[in-house]
Amino acid sequence: MAWPPRTAKQSHTPPPYRLGVSLSSPQHLRAAVAAILLCAASAWPQAPKPAPAYAGSEACAACHDDLAKAFRKNPHQGLEGRRDWQGKACEACHGPGAKHAESAAAADIRNPAKLPAAESEQACLSCHRQAPAQSGRIHGGHARSQMSCTACHLVHRQPEQLTLNNPAAVNRRCAFCHAAEWAEFQRPHSHRLVQGAMSCADCHDPHGGPQPRSARAVSANEPGCFRCHGDKRGPFPFEHPPRRLEGCRSCHEPHGSTNPRMLVRAEVRFLCLECHSNIGSRPALGGLPPAFHDLRSARYRNCTICHSRIHGSFVDRRLTR
Repeated sequence: MAWPPRTAKQSHTPPPYRLGVSLSSPQHLRAAVAAILLCAASAWPQAPKPAPAYAGSEACAACHDDLAKAFRKNPHQGLEGRRDWQGKACEACHGPGAKHAESAAAADIRNPAKLPAAESEQACLSCHRQAPAQSGRIHGGHARSQMSCTACHLVHRQPEQLTLNNPAAVNRRCAFCHAAEWAEFQRPHSHRLVQGAMSCADCHDPHGGPQPRSARAVSANEPGCFRCHGDKRGPFPFEHPPRRLEGCRSCHEPHGSTNPRMLVRAEVRFLCLECHSNIGSRPALGGLPPAFHDLRSARYRNCTICHSRIHGSFVDRRLTR
């Protein structure tokens, strides 16, 4: 059987090349050429923008004479000796300042003190990222609360104000935000922080750390309290379990208390009976006192008269000596 001859509509001749539009008119042809040129222009590598120009420290000192004089006594002055920032130490933190030197507009210069914390700290961490103090920053409450470095460090001031080595300066800076803790130090029995004998940074690491409340540790992982109270450290063959398991805060208020020895209870017996008592439905956490401990007698109301080694003992399980 012979196949019928093909007609013009059944021809398999390929159609002319198309670009998604009909090229039968000059308007369509010009539009297609323009689209091709536009795509080629966007793919062509652009010329790099010129880098911002630096003005130099002398140009900064021309207007900011008071800051320039104070900066000469500042540790950041050492940037002038570095090859990459020689002669332009101011712009290491504030960015290129040639445009600002011409316009004198505040918008043309970077001020880390007015930037968001995430941007401000990058200017500091560009040099201080490897400093040992930054090792625990990821754990610190200041970092989680978006506190910038300039909130505590006065960059243009004297060295003692910049690094806050002066205990009184540290305490004033901490009390600005931690007003409740500062009020606790005004109680009758407290650490001698208000008198300037110590600072908040002696017990807490302001840059953060793995310990709760960014507390400092001594001897690897011991509580920071033992830095001053080394006689309570041990190790003891017979320990008082709360001291080891719960820490000093189980019995003492660290900032200040209305009770002697900064205890959490007004009388020692009430503090001891929180564990050494059979009152309530749960069993006693500590050993029960024997029957002859009649608390109606003043003789037995102060447990530490007999149990004097309350933190731990080398010789007696009952912590009596």
